[in-house]
Amino acid sequence: MTTSQRTAAAPDPVASDLIGSGVEGGLGDQVSAWWQRVRGGEMGALPAIAGLLFLTVLFGILNPYFLTPVNFANLMNQSAALVVLGMALVFVLLLGEIDLSAGVTGGVAMATFVVLNVKGGVPWPLALATGFAVGLATGALIGFLVARVGIPSFVVTLGLFLGYQGLALLIIGAGGLYPINAPEVIALQNGRLPVWGGWVMLAIMLLVSGATSVWDRRRRARAGVPNRPVSLVWIKLFVIALVGGAAVAVLNLNRSQSVIPIEGVPIIVPVVLVILWAGTFLLDRTRFGRYVYAIGGNAEAARRAGIKVRLIKWWCFVICSGLAVMAGLFAQARIGSVDGAAGRDIVLSGVAAAVVGGVSLFGGRGRLVHAAIGALVIAMIINGLGLLRLDAGINLLVTGGVLILAATVDAISRLRGGNVRS
Repeated sequence: MTTSQRTAAAPDPVASDLIGSGVEGGLGDQVSAWWQRVRGGEMGALPAIAGLLFLTVLFGILNPYFLTPVNFANLMNQSAALVVLGMALVFVLLLGEIDLSAGVTGGVAMATFVVLNVKGGVPWPLALATGFAVGLATGALIGFLVARVGIPSFVVTLGLFLGYQGLALLIIGAGGLYPINAPEVIALQNGRLPVWGGWVMLAIMLLVSGATSVWDRRRRARAGVPNRPVSLVWIKLFVIALVGGAAVAVLNLNRSQSVIPIEGVPIIVPVVLVILWAGTFLLDRTRFGRYVYAIGGNAEAARRAGIKVRLIKWWCFVICSGLAVMAGLFAQARIGSVDGAAGRDIVLSGVAAAVVGGVSLFGGRGRLVHAAIGALVIAMIINGLGLLRLDAGINLLVTGGVLILAATVDAISRLRGGNVRS
């Protein structure tokens, strides 16, 4: 069948998997189309990016220590767990669902890991795999109760949020605390790449981004789908090189206050970037991702189109819980120990990170990178207010205000776009 013979009823099997068809026209047309989308309420991560810039200038003026290399490295380590948890929640938020148990799921998984390893003598890789199995099983249970039984996700995950706090206490013991004895796990948050390793990481980022863009363009060309101007690819690579190069250069500076040098990109940075790339590839470039967005936009229409809505929802909760365990691993590796309260307080910050980054609470709109940017905003607020030695109450007030503001922007943008659920 030729391209001219294709119909909407029988789309090309390659074109059917493409998310976003591209827009014909030059760079100016692309900018104009983007501005029209912004005026129509589709701002994406633009407010979060503006918030990052504003907070950087504000805290840089209020505290000179904020813009130092040592604090920049600390911010990367502090935000890692929140970034991954925010990305985990995107998978369920895109469906219009919620997972309030994601934080404590990671806590129970880490409690299982550390007790098996320290108290039971189980080798740490096997103990850690068991912890991940607990997290994945939790996601499977949530997915079954939500997608198959029909219980609202808010109710299911709130029940697990409460119940898993008790389970963690039973595993660890009241007032108990176990150290993480695996140096490889501790190194996730405390190790650093060699100075040359940061530049290699940046080169790999550029190569992967460029190769992915070329692959995308070839897929679109084979499917007869219009491509965006190639100049946009070069602009994206330039931005990655500029921002990434500046970050690597700062992190390669010696940030030690003693004779022993401390320099290099924290190991956690490339690990988080790999997770971000893999998750983005899954949502943006696969049929599964297209189905997730379709269900979030209109679940009934997706079901009538032949999409297995229950199965997709089930998998999204499994993925969310799996990434939540990864976030718990990063959080506890930074502390170096696990107690019965692990993961109890972070989940609401994860939801805040996704919403602040531009992920819609109503489903169908948002990307993983948006949650990552939102997590950096939340982490920067916590870090900056901590440096100013303000009360914890101020921290909570500011974070809550930012979340309400972001949710308001989301609601208003949907009203302007005419996309309102009755």
